[in-house]
Amino acid sequence: MEERPHIRIELVSDPIYLSGARELVGSVARRLGFDDRQCSKIVLAVDEALCNVIRHGYDRATDKPIWVEIWPLRTGGEISGMRLRIEDEAKQVDPSRMRGRELSDIKPGGLGVHIIREVMDEVVYERRPERGMRLTMLKKLTAPGRKDKATAAAEGVS
Repeated sequence: MEERPHIRIELVSDPIYLSGARELVGSVARRLGFDDRQCSKIVLAVDEALCNVIRHGYDRATDKPIWVEIWPLRTGGEISGMRLRIEDEAKQVDPSRMRGRELSDIKPGGLGVHIIREVMDEVVYERRPERGMRLTMLKKLTAPGRKDKATAAAEGVS
């Protein structure tokens, strides 16, 4: 059985509450040891995911449930990262079709899935058993002086 999340919040799909979710995630990430740059990337991924639920899953309805859950990752008793899960009761889509558009297709919007996959170390989209979708994301702490996946990719380092 999976460990209960350390933090679990429920919000309605009204964009007015996105700032609170972003602040919570960013504050927890900072307390877990992520630097400001990493916190910003984690917050961006969560914001993109929540916006996608509201826009595409709920067709901009402002009264539908969204759950955000947070766990610290531990290795040998030390905090080594964080796991986030976002769940909803929105329309289900085939997880294999959850792809961002090509970056060469220059136009506004449509980069949320791409951003999430670039920023986070692990990303899993799945259908919930009854209805809705579940997005699980992992972000590992990087050692001081080492670059995380997204930063290394942006700088052309592998």
